[in-house]
Amino acid sequence: MEEEIPRKPYVVSDEFEESRQRIFEYSIDTFGAVQAERYIQKIRAALDTLPDRYTYYPPCRHIPTKSHKYRNIILGSHLIIYRITAVRIEVLDIVHGAMSVSRIRAVRRIRID
Repeated sequence: MEEEIPRKPYVVSDEFEESRQRIFEYSIDTFGAVQAERYIQKIRAALDTLPDRYTYYPPCRHIPTKSHKYRNIILGSHLIIYRITAVRIEVLDIVHGAMSVSRIRAVRRIRID
C-alpha cells in the first residue's frame, strides 16, 4: 500500500517567473502565439500537480542530496526545479535541459521569502 504524502502548497520564485516570461517570448518568436500559450499552459498544469505529487517527480540529478529535497519536472526540453521544505514546495526556476551543470546547480542558491 502506498504511503499518503501530506499536501503542501507551492510558491514560485521571481527567477522562475522571469524565466517563464523569457520562454513565452522566445516561443512566440519561434513557434507562434498559439504554441507559446499551449506550452505555458503545460507549465501551469505541471505546477498544479505539485501540492499532491511533489514526491513522484525524480530527484534532480544535477543537485544531489541525501534527502532528495531538490527535484525536477521534465517538461519538453526544460526542467522545472523545485525544493521540498517542511511546510511548502519552492519552485526555484525553469531551465533548459542543455544548460551547463554549473548553471543548473546555481539554482539551489535561490531564496524565496
